[in-house]
Amino acid sequence: MKVYARVSIGSNTETEKRTPADKHGEINPAWNFMMRYTIGESAVQHYGAMFVIKLYCKRKLGDRYIGEVHTSMKELFDHAYTYGGSAVVNYPVKKGSVHSQGVLKFSYRFGESVSVEKVLLAEGFTDWSRYVD
Repeated sequence: MKVYARVSIGSNTETEKRTPADKHGEINPAWNFMMRYTIGESAVQHYGAMFVIKLYCKRKLGDRYIGEVHTSMKELFDHAYTYGGSAVVNYPVKKGSVHSQGVLKFSYRFGESVSVEKVLLAEGFTDWSRYVD
């Protein structure tokens, strides 16, 4: 088996990122692969924003869906908050409403919160110094 993961925030295909296929792990794939996401503060305040990991087996005649893990960004944030912003978690892999025999373990970290107070859009300005605090 050459398993890879497609990771996204909710069902938004624009946020989807993919790991390389693990060519050596067979039925116990492993990746040392980092992905970065920028999320809004509301994603960690409400249970609506979901973190989704879908697993596939790479094949010549079309990749085969293995299963997936869903958890809310709020749940991940609340769990990591108690450990200083990062954590390692285990989730059962599901295929439809049925649990598969697999468990997905991954680590994650929440970084700094950055707020943007003002956005100034203009064309033709060359002297920005009077607009910068």
